[in-house]
Amino acid sequence: MEATRQMNTIAGTWLLRMKTPIGTIEADYRFEEEDGVIRGSASGGGGESTPLTDIAVQDGPTGQRVTWRQSITKPLRLDLDYDVVVDGDALCGESRAGRLPRARVTGRRTSA
Repeated sequence: MEATRQMNTIAGTWLLRMKTPIGTIEADYRFEEEDGVIRGSASGGGGESTPLTDIAVQDGPTGQRVTWRQSITKPLRLDLDYDVVVDGDALCGESRAGRLPRARVTGRRTSA
């Protein structure tokens, strides 16, 4: 049982792809768990590295549901909200920036 739970955890390094109206954006995300607390950061092609905030995790029957917030300044100044489900070494879900349309998010784990 523990091995299955570990596979569905967000902890690790991920390559995420966001399909937006201006094209597909890729970014690297790192999530670390210490004493039950998850912390994360993201870095994109523009060289910007940002911390993730308000990370919340819920274990469910189809994987781990993870939500977080992120503020970016490139390519635009935006506050993003993410909602994804982790299934092994893959995740999928969406991100939203204010009134802009939701963007489809997919990702794959690149290291544990």
